Amino acid sequence: MREFSRVEAYIPVGIRAVSETERDRIKARLSGDITFITTKPAEEPVDRALAEWLKIINQKLDFLISLITMEQQGFSSLPLNKVDISGGGMSFFSDYAYEPGDILELKMVIENPAPLALYVYGEVISCESINNEFRIGVKFINIDEDVRDQIVKFVFHRQRQILRQKKEL
Repeated sequence: MREFSRVEAYIPVGIRAVSETERDRIKARLSGDITFITTKPAEEPVDRALAEWLKIINQKLDFLISLITMEQQGFSSLPLNKVDISGGGMSFFSDYAYEPGDILELKMVIENPAPLALYVYGEVISCESINNEFRIGVKFINIDEDVRDQIVKFVFHRQRQILRQKKEL
């Protein structure tokens, strides 16, 4: 029995092997995860319509900052790959045969429903040769629950999309 639900999806993914010297410094993270220091607004009556408009503007600014960050960090040029992903790990096809125990950096973009750029690390647990390619299975390592939650949200979002498509047929 698996611990997490999984789903097949096509997502932009970049893969690179992590060197021995880097292994002690790796940790999954959201790209462009910026925390702003804010002061608490004054406790005055607020025009509800104005507050709602400011909230919408803030969401749009956050989205634009996210897009710019993804562009600057190379997420917009990642190749699209078919993956089988869950909160615990993922599998994908590769031209290169990785060895069990290798550590990989997986740079990817998922939608929740807005695009979210992630750096996730995985330990190779399987490598199977299939038609001149290799199906690589990785188990996520050094991953915070916040990052894992984003992946799980993506899995459920994608599953809902698949169910809607089946209903339409």
